[in-house]
Amino acid sequence: MFASHLSKVKKSWLGKIAQLFERSGVDEHLWEELEELLILADVGVATAGKLVEAVRGRVEREEVKEVSRAKEMLKQEMVKLLQFDQKPFSKDGKPEVILAVGVNGTGKTTSIGKLAHRLKSQGKEVILAAADTFRAAAIEQLKYWGERVGVPVISHKPGGDPGAVVFDALEAAKARRADFLIVDTAGRLHTKFNLMEELKKIRRVITRGGTEPEVLLVLDATTGQNGLTQARYFTEAVGVDGILLAKLDSTAKGGIVLAICAELKIPIWFVGTGQELDDLAPFEPLEFVEAIIS
Repeated sequence: MFASHLSKVKKSWLGKIAQLFERSGVDEHLWEELEELLILADVGVATAGKLVEAVRGRVEREEVKEVSRAKEMLKQEMVKLLQFDQKPFSKDGKPEVILAVGVNGTGKTTSIGKLAHRLKSQGKEVILAAADTFRAAAIEQLKYWGERVGVPVISHKPGGDPGAVVFDALEAAKARRADFLIVDTAGRLHTKFNLMEELKKIRRVITRGGTEPEVLLVLDATTGQNGLTQARYFTEAVGVDGILLAKLDSTAKGGIVLAICAELKIPIWFVGTGQELDDLAPFEPLEFVEAIIS
């Protein structure tokens, strides 16, 4: 349950949508104001337009006059955008390899620690791989989380080959019959060609090891439309299976959730809702929509 952590989103432009439906009837101004609020909430122009068009079309076809029914239709269309059949960590193979990617400052390593804690609490054997060898501090940070959660961390010296770290970690995970191997990668600036090529190399190492990784992109919810740009770059470079949206509790907008799902067809798998180990929750589309438009 993460609805209680969405107070800032609910008070934002996205949260103000509910107030639109307090009027006496459905009119042209409703659709204009709805689209404006969606854009202000970081839903994006394209997605906002499509969403309003879908709801308006249903209202006109069904000759709906009550604003309460129009509001319910909006909720249904939002949930439809956010729902995917693909579930997190559903690929065959043991260990299941999660390749965590994202730019600097998104809270990626912290999110990895939370995810490892969540999996371990479910009785899973987890190993972490410190493949961000460019910064000594990154290795130490992952080791800190490993100790805190109680899972082993495979690492090399700073400046080493990230691919070699992943190879050793994969061998260790197989030998120990671990359920999950979570690979932390350098906080790559998506405009840096060499760093993206390094990420592709890491993926190839995993694939040659006999398993297809699931790429988990960690995005900072507070970055808004910039998060959509990041998601595009990483999808083009290595493919993205799912997204962990960090700091959702801190954002004053939240519409980026709808933009990512609608424009890139990538599911949100988890959301970060605070600073503690347990502050990571599976993303629930219906719960999210109900929390902000109620």
